Amino acid sequence: MDKIGFIGVGNMGGALAQVAAKAVGPEHLLVSSRTLEKAQVFAAGLGAAAVSNAEVAAQAEMIFLGVKPQKMAGVLEELKPILAARQDRFVLVSMAAGLTTGQISAMAGGSYPVLRIMPNTPAKIGKGVIVYCGNGAATREDFSALEAVLQGSGLVAPTPEALIDAVSAVSGCGPAFVCVFIEALADAGVACGLSRAEALRYAAQTVCGAAEMVLATGKHPGALKDEVCSPAGSTIAGVMALEKGGFRAAAEDAVVSAYRRTKELG
Repeated sequence: MDKIGFIGVGNMGGALAQVAAKAVGPEHLLVSSRTLEKAQVFAAGLGAAAVSNAEVAAQAEMIFLGVKPQKMAGVLEELKPILAARQDRFVLVSMAAGLTTGQISAMAGGSYPVLRIMPNTPAKIGKGVIVYCGNGAATREDFSALEAVLQGSGLVAPTPEALIDAVSAVSGCGPAFVCVFIEALADAGVACGLSRAEALRYAAQTVCGAAEMVLATGKHPGALKDEVCSPAGSTIAGVMALEKGGFRAAAEDAVVSAYRRTKELG
């Protein structure tokens, strides 16, 4: 693939552009942003080329749309004539929450191949989750090319489009929920006498280690929890406090609320 373009290099688009640069080389990347100056600063850090949205649309074979759902229609409206004039094959890749591949195709004004991805912020450090799906015009070769470009981001996996919003509520929004928990653990550690730096370090590493245990052992998290809870011990006392405070229900409500909001955005 000769050119990969990124329209929008904010938190998520920028993170994926960095992943792509490592996979295919920055010389193959075109990046654009709301202002050319912002694009130039970002591109300089990667060794990529800073261009306009129109140039990305005209030249890139894979066009990543790092655009907010509310702004997608406006951005694609401006690019319609450019995309329509192309004689070569290209693929649109949307990361906008709630917008289906059908909606993206309609906004772009043609029956183009569209891939829809839902990444999360840990992709920046190669520990992320990116699920993807495609419309009827997308091929297996398109999926393979996408996986090759994003391979350094962590777990990259296909999912039916009907489930992508549900995955988004868990893995896309989940890092924010986990960070709230880490912050709460650290605050409590400070209340118990730890320094702020110590508490944050211990809390973050604990969450990281617990997650790795779930993945490495394949055990149900409830079973791993039981292994730590000695009879009449400290841990079970803490677990009971979490249950009394509605921790489990609050976490479930957070995911369901995120899912419903994603549907509204679509």
